[in-house]
Amino acid sequence: MNRTRVETLIRKLLTEIGENPNREGLRRTPARVAESFEFLTRGYRTPMKKTINKAIFVAEENNMIIARDIELYSLCEHHLLPFFGRCHVGYIPQGKVLGVSKLARIVDNFARRLQIQERLTAQVARAIMDTINAEGVGVVMECRHLCMMMRGVEKQQSLMTTSSVLGSFHSDPATRVEFLNLIDRTRTE
Repeated sequence: MNRTRVETLIRKLLTEIGENPNREGLRRTPARVAESFEFLTRGYRTPMKKTINKAIFVAEENNMIIARDIELYSLCEHHLLPFFGRCHVGYIPQGKVLGVSKLARIVDNFARRLQIQERLTAQVARAIMDTINAEGVGVVMECRHLCMMMRGVEKQQSLMTTSSVLGSFHSDPATRVEFLNLIDRTRTE
């Protein structure tokens, strides 16, 4: 990302909306916005191989592994407004497991792009499935979208839930139900 070019574009945007980019409070705003966008879109520039960073380990067990309540923040590709929430990931390994922090890093890798929640959910599931050739993968995301909260329909309490189930999580109803029961917060709160 060319920060200087982004700063110029932000300066022009400020002018277009009726602001003076040279007033005291806005002088450094183009640089701050460019830095923010570089951070918020770093998923485009971080290969999955670097995200995983060799944290794949041999494991003979094939029990379900779940990481629940992974916080996520992303930008809606339609309005460039944030959406945020939680991601629950489960998988059944076939000889290989991921380092537990890598599940959160995979979520971040795809969340740090312009996104729609539906695609984000599917990308996380597919990345885990492909990386370790899992028997099955389940991903559920629950997010609040500022594009629905602060503009448009202005629904403050709306929560969008999406899921992606692959392999045995898709083909075996009992596996899917076990996963959904294990991530159900109402049972543990």
